[in-house]
Amino acid sequence: MAESHTWWKEAVIYQIYPRSFMDANGDGIGDLKGITQRIPYLSKLGIDVVWISPVYASPNDDNGYDISDYRAIMKDFGTMADFDELLKVAHAAGIKIVMDLVVNHTSDEHAWFIESRSSRTNPKRDYYIWRDGKDGGAPNNWESCFSGPAWQYDEATDQYYLHLFSKKQPDLNWENPKVRDDVYDLMTFWCDKGIDGFRMDVISMISKDQRFPDGPMKDDGYGDFSPYCISGPHVHEFLQEMNARVLSKYDLLTVGEAAGVTIDEAKKYARADGKELGMVFEFEHVDGGNGRGSVIEKWTTGKPKLANVRAILNKWQTELEGCAWNSLYWDNHDQPRCVSMFGSAAPEYRERSAKMLATCLHMMKGTPYIYQGEELGMTNTHFTSIDDCRDLEEKNAWQQFVIDQKRVSPETMLACFDNMARDNARTPMQWDASVNAGFTTGTPWIAVNSNYRDINAANEVDDPASVFNYYKKLIDLRHTHDIIVYGTFRPLLEDDPHVYAYARELDGKRLLVACNWTKDEVPCTLFDDVQGTELISNYPENAHKKSALQPYEARVVLL
Repeated sequence: MAESHTWWKEAVIYQIYPRSFMDANGDGIGDLKGITQRIPYLSKLGIDVVWISPVYASPNDDNGYDISDYRAIMKDFGTMADFDELLKVAHAAGIKIVMDLVVNHTSDEHAWFIESRSSRTNPKRDYYIWRDGKDGGAPNNWESCFSGPAWQYDEATDQYYLHLFSKKQPDLNWENPKVRDDVYDLMTFWCDKGIDGFRMDVISMISKDQRFPDGPMKDDGYGDFSPYCISGPHVHEFLQEMNARVLSKYDLLTVGEAAGVTIDEAKKYARADGKELGMVFEFEHVDGGNGRGSVIEKWTTGKPKLANVRAILNKWQTELEGCAWNSLYWDNHDQPRCVSMFGSAAPEYRERSAKMLATCLHMMKGTPYIYQGEELGMTNTHFTSIDDCRDLEEKNAWQQFVIDQKRVSPETMLACFDNMARDNARTPMQWDASVNAGFTTGTPWIAVNSNYRDINAANEVDDPASVFNYYKKLIDLRHTHDIIVYGTFRPLLEDDPHVYAYARELDGKRLLVACNWTKDEVPCTLFDDVQGTELISNYPENAHKKSALQPYEARVVLL
């Protein structure tokens, strides 16, 4: 079947975490005016779309993913007039804007929930999931994603409400058609404003098994909700209804965050007939399945193993071929920095490994996502104490595993944070070598990474050998060569312990890609006696070695 051509398949997307991107008013918090100021930088990079993490009104319990008003802007970030100006400036620069849609849950300070919890007979009671307790405790044994029970007792009405995340993030009841109507209305509000799409937060969790049974026991004494809340019984019905009521009426990019999604489910979410979403984010290649192991629960000091990462990504590439579209990413606001996670943050290898990882990802089939600072090769930070942390997930894990259960030492937990805490992605964008990396004239809401004087945009934008300009070239290549967008993916060297290699094929052309994931020179004969054009490499063309790849070397040759 011929691949349908659409703008969002050919686009490169740049994710902005607004709190940490650029502060225009000196209060230490990034804002919408700051993003608008940096549109020329994004234009120079060459990206097509900006996805902005939530900027809606929020008490900010989970950094804006707890929304109290979907039609208002968080005061920290500015005003609706600021948003309108950003949209206007971005569109004038040829950059589309994608909003984060968070509709599995709201804030407990949302007007709907305030009404819902006021009495059992309130008309909005069924906007959320309320249940009686069982045996003197919660309705079931589910654990929230942020540690502790997934149910919160509410004394006023003597019932529990479900929160798969923070207790200040009650889950909406999507079984209620009035909830769905209100969600579609707020989506229409933003579409009519002129936005270009939605990234949908934990959209795979909106349908719950209405029996609410206990989940399989975990070693921390709680039950796993995922069999009953991920890709639940009505999720595809709800998304097809959403598509019919809203999405199909506009020309939008849509991507669903779908933790725990299987390939078979992804083929439904991102179905080729366009009746649900354009693509989904899977998490296999960044979770424990990539061979990191764990110290405790999700926390680890281990690094992913190439064999595992390659097997997972190749599976998604080959099995979605012709059925659904892939989203391609290493980094986002919930992941540690990819250079630190998959490559090497050591000064002698950082730039080389950053370019190698970029090559490996951007030559695959799917839509690539760049997370702010990834194009500079930004690295993980270092946590000296829990006081350095701002993320609710880290604070809760510290309380549970270090303080309450005493299962790990403070030193081990901090080492795990250094390796994989979400705050690694949330340190301020490193613009230049001035105080606070040029992010703010005030005190930043979270500390700037101490390496900002060496790693920053001012150092890189005009340096042709920089990570920034390497990303720029990768983006240019995607815009130039159809084979990079639409070519069929063919795995190569699948048993090689050091090299990730594959081919792309389209209309009789063949693209060869090989990436050395190690700091050692390794054997590779893939390019021996090959006649073609080298599209990109992180080594000079006259520096390649026959039958070998040098440390973190990446090569792309078009035959």
